[in-house]
Amino acid sequence: MCSKPDAPRTPHPSTRHPRRVVVTGLGAVTPLGVGVPDLWRGLLEGRCGIRELTGTEFAGLPVRVAGTVPVDPADLFPRPQARRMNRAAQFGLLAAREAWRDAGLAEAGTTASGLDSNRVGVSVGAILGDASVLVGGDRRLRDGGPRAVSPLTTPMTVPSQTASQISLALRITGEARTVTSACASGTEAIGQAIDRIRYGHVDLALAGGAEAVVTPAIMASFAAMRALSTRPLTEGFASRPFAKDRDGFVNGEGAGFLVLESEDHARARGARVYCEAAGWGLSADAHHMAAPDPTGTGVALALRRALRDADADPGDIVHINAHATSTIDGDLAEANALRAVLGTLGTARVPVTALKGHLGHLQGAAGGVEAVATALTLHHGTIPPTIGGAAQQQDDAIGLDVVTGDPRPLPVHGDLALSNSFGFGGHNAVLALRRTA
Repeated sequence: MCSKPDAPRTPHPSTRHPRRVVVTGLGAVTPLGVGVPDLWRGLLEGRCGIRELTGTEFAGLPVRVAGTVPVDPADLFPRPQARRMNRAAQFGLLAAREAWRDAGLAEAGTTASGLDSNRVGVSVGAILGDASVLVGGDRRLRDGGPRAVSPLTTPMTVPSQTASQISLALRITGEARTVTSACASGTEAIGQAIDRIRYGHVDLALAGGAEAVVTPAIMASFAAMRALSTRPLTEGFASRPFAKDRDGFVNGEGAGFLVLESEDHARARGARVYCEAAGWGLSADAHHMAAPDPTGTGVALALRRALRDADADPGDIVHINAHATSTIDGDLAEANALRAVLGTLGTARVPVTALKGHLGHLQGAAGGVEAVATALTLHHGTIPPTIGGAAQQQDDAIGLDVVTGDPRPLPVHGDLALSNSFGFGGHNAVLALRRTA
């Protein structure tokens, strides 16, 4: 006997009419310190968190500078908890908890905050997470045999461990996703979370990136690619975005997270709003496994898609937080794309800043941390300066209004800021944030 067909489902209202998404909480762990106040103060003061790698494991490497977090994150957790998390997950959980508290939510998690845990999600960008766990397990296997390998090696190796640990700590059961798209991972993770909220899958999400890949093998590999700056710290800034004498990026580590939620949800609980998460855009260069397309065509496509998703045009842009890793080809390709999208008038009036002179390149975490900085720029109306040499010797071929020296007030006219992230293999992601009244 045939059963009756199911009655058609009534779609969630937000699937018919996308919801507006806002940013209500920020958290960061960076080479400038643990916490958003250290990050923001360091950016405005032009401080640099890039350090010499003094550990014996780095001896003999051709490059021994990196943007490292100045404290051991394991010391900030109870020892049993720290032993079950890799370094990236420790960074990520610290930053996520800060963002959670900053959003006015209870430390104990979803239930204590009066939230339906099934309507809350996590979205994390990571390339590897923490490469050292697998390397350490392999070393113990060679030295001591199979019994020497910890049963925690596999669950602590996977890039999704950060999302898992945040979900466990805050009792988030809606979803816990991980995005891996090279150095665009953090920005893409935020973009995916925006859509999950827009279309009614969740009401609130923690989104960002976490990475801990300052390890000897990764450093040696980047050096072999000739991607790293070889300038010693005795010669000043190693990372020099947009500068004429830039010679490569500086590897780094850390985490940055936003609390995103539907505007209705945020207003109902009386949350403070930093800005609107207005849109995002993706593209792929399809050019080379590591080098950027020098024309910037793919980057320009991601920029235009972010503008379209935010229902905006280039005239609405008041600020751009550039990816600008300090590589010769990468900075120029991004500048080419920005000039193409902004046009002559926009190129002259839109202030651009790049933060990797302060921080180094935080890999999969870069998009999360730079999104935090972009949200703060809109919220405070102040643009941090680019450090690392562009003030004295900007490459003439860049052709952008790069903010150097002192912080600069955000322009009055317009309301949109873009945060760019581009990765090996041609992954391009752009986040559009909008100033709110």
